[in-house]
Amino acid sequence: MKTPRIIALAAFAVFTTFSAPLLAQGDLKEQLTIPLSDPAKPGTLKVHLIRGSIRVTGYSGNQVVIDASTKQSDKPEKPRENAEGMRRISKNGGLDISATEENNVVNVSSKLFNSHMELNIKVPAKFSLNVGTINEGDVWVENVDGVLEITNVNGDIRLTNISGSAVANTVNGLLKANFKTIDPKSPMAFSTLNGNVDVTLPPTAKFDLKLKSDQGDIYSDFDVDIDKSVPQATRTAKDGMYKVSIDDWVKGKVNGGGSEIMMKNMNGNIYVRKAK
Repeated sequence: MKTPRIIALAAFAVFTTFSAPLLAQGDLKEQLTIPLSDPAKPGTLKVHLIRGSIRVTGYSGNQVVIDASTKQSDKPEKPRENAEGMRRISKNGGLDISATEENNVVNVSSKLFNSHMELNIKVPAKFSLNVGTINEGDVWVENVDGVLEITNVNGDIRLTNISGSAVANTVNGLLKANFKTIDPKSPMAFSTLNGNVDVTLPPTAKFDLKLKSDQGDIYSDFDVDIDKSVPQATRTAKDGMYKVSIDDWVKGKVNGGGSEIMMKNMNGNIYVRKAK
């Protein structure tokens, strides 16, 4: 069995005093370059963070390039038990990130849970993504053509000039996507709890729409053939009690219809835009 290549980076006490303007003195920054097993074929990137932001950009190269940085806290350190009068000379929570590559699948991981990390990743233009973060960060993707699975919890998701298909979900944040082309055979889904869903699609794209906003409005500049049939009632029974709920999704077809695109939120508006 082929052993995956492992590229690891650990920087615990190496502090940059230069680099990008966004990095203050005392911040950490390092770079990983991951070659692919078969650069002529599309690949897949998998990366998830606990705290921090992820930006993925498609480019004309044939390697995955990761620029990782983490900010050091400005808060004064709390006295440690049994260390009164002593000065700590070790550093906690530096920059620790590793990547494995096998058959064009790149897995990126980090053991940092208490530090805010920023990842700027360049991938070949034809690449699939499985990317997510949880706290204190957003996810940006631009110029990528592939199958995109994007998640966030407390932050935005912004997909710009992308192609292929996407499933994207956040809880507290804006979800915005701008497609150059779409895969007509792949269904897509976009959802958030608190925030707008704003998706721009090619003017000639053919798709079915399934839309629902509990506390907001739905807008589109496409000519949507709305399904005006009576909403369907769903009856469920449990412990002798019966519940009847009405399906209040807005459904329709654009340019004759095609694969389904679902958009849903609770607090916010939904925008289905036609690319200019």
